[in-house]
Amino acid sequence: MKKILSLAVVTSMLFMGINAHAQSGNKPPEDKSKRPSPPAMASATIKSGTKVSIDYSQPSLKGRTVGVSVEPKKDTVWRAGANEATVFEVSKDVTINGQKLAAGKYGFFTIWHGDTWTIIFNKTWDQWGAFNYKQADDVLRVDVPNVPQSSPAQKMTYTVGKDGKVMLVWGNVGLGFTVM
Repeated sequence: MKKILSLAVVTSMLFMGINAHAQSGNKPPEDKSKRPSPPAMASATIKSGTKVSIDYSQPSLKGRTVGVSVEPKKDTVWRAGANEATVFEVSKDVTINGQKLAAGKYGFFTIWHGDTWTIIFNKTWDQWGAFNYKQADDVLRVDVPNVPQSSPAQKMTYTVGKDGKVMLVWGNVGLGFTVM
């Protein structure tokens, strides 16, 4: 009888521990590839030997229109992707269209103005979207022209060329800048 009682107590304690763990919010790691906007990466080692990488989540238009039913919205800070903030990383000090940017990781944000964009490198790279974006944390802002697309890009896509040319295209809009 003592063995049965002891077994019941141990089983009960084990069940309560598993239940408490499940309710504590400790979930198995999420498979981000199953998200509607899955993770993507664009990277290259440019002529100077600097590695340039952009870690982002890739939204799709799915019948929506950029600036109307989906971001970017005009004159509003955008995470330049989906889910977590887009992360721009360089392995060495560089220039972005001639302006200095130190080696490191940055939150990459944009503001679309219609004919132009402001691209933003922000020291707070580990954040969700642009909800906690603070302009005071900006390290560099550069204005670049809009690059209209002749055919809409269904998936938002970054490219990084070995020549240092970075492009972002989505829908009928795009932007480009040079890393040297």
